[in-house]
Amino acid sequence: MMAPNGPATTVKASKSTRKAHLSVSRVEPWSVMRFSFVISLVCFIILFVAVVVLYGILSGLGVFSAITDLITSLTEGGEGDELNLQPESWFSPSRVLGYTALIGALNIILITSLSTIGAMLYNLAADLVGGFDITLSETE
Repeated sequence: MMAPNGPATTVKASKSTRKAHLSVSRVEPWSVMRFSFVISLVCFIILFVAVVVLYGILSGLGVFSAITDLITSLTEGGEGDELNLQPESWFSPSRVLGYTALIGALNIILITSLSTIGAMLYNLAADLVGGFDITLSETE
């Protein structure tokens, strides 16, 4: 086929926008529980690594030994009235990382359970008011 001798014609691509109106009326609690568990586990790992790095930096700078010396000098008694505090054990790596692991485990349990309860409460509220509407649009 041969093109006409006139000016070249171009077809302008029109941008069509598709819109979809959706309503989120139910959130599956089991999916929320699994997702929140994974997210809280990742946050626990980030917290633990951050505490290890921060502890290493502060220990290398001698901050813990300075605090220990300060507490020891403040609690020394002049006439045998010395308090038995042992501040050296307060900043031991096993104690600091142990408390970090304990707080991280509690965070995992709390975040997972509270988000699962939140999903159930959302489902109850969505049954009453119908959830919330979302408008999704796609441009091609």
